[in-house]
Amino acid sequence: MDTLRVLLIDEDPERASMVRDALAAEGHEVIRHRPDAQGLTAAVHRDEPDMVIIDMDLPDRDTLENMSTLNDHAPRPIVFFAQAQSDRDIIQAAVRAGVSAYVADGVQPDRVRSIVDTAVARFEAFQSLREELNETRTALAERKQVERAKGLIMKHENCDEDTAYRILRKTAMDQSARVGEIAQRVIELLAPEERAVRDAS
Repeated sequence: MDTLRVLLIDEDPERASMVRDALAAEGHEVIRHRPDAQGLTAAVHRDEPDMVIIDMDLPDRDTLENMSTLNDHAPRPIVFFAQAQSDRDIIQAAVRAGVSAYVADGVQPDRVRSIVDTAVARFEAFQSLREELNETRTALAERKQVERAKGLIMKHENCDEDTAYRILRKTAMDQSARVGEIAQRVIELLAPEERAVRDAS
């Protein structure tokens, strides 16, 4: 397993030292220790850790918000070691905020390797799903733009749908651009003209 650079969040110095030693025993490095999760996203941008480990009694509202912001803007695997008894709602809230592994009975040195491996695997799987979803949304948005652009070209050039698409595709090839990009330009160019004609009639 590759060495991971870890940002550790723990308000208890003695407990943080134990976590640091457990990680070091597995070949990982704590690059920075912070007492709380305030400014977590900025800290991750600055230090660029491979993983964030948070060790506290339970995730409070501020910590959940900071983890959620991190997951939106600079996602990393997050391991949460809870020292107090957790109910299902708390665990679900932590997972929604981006936690890859939630450990309800605190840090157990002999389990660090499996927990870290599981967190990384879950994070990578989630990121893959997120990328697929984003690609699907982008493709659907582009398809809608292409359909709208074809309609505008058909009206402007008085042609059928196949001809309109051929115009789009040829322009994209000539300009080494995606058909979706050309469709957006067509919409920006012809949509105001269509509105002006409609308003004048």
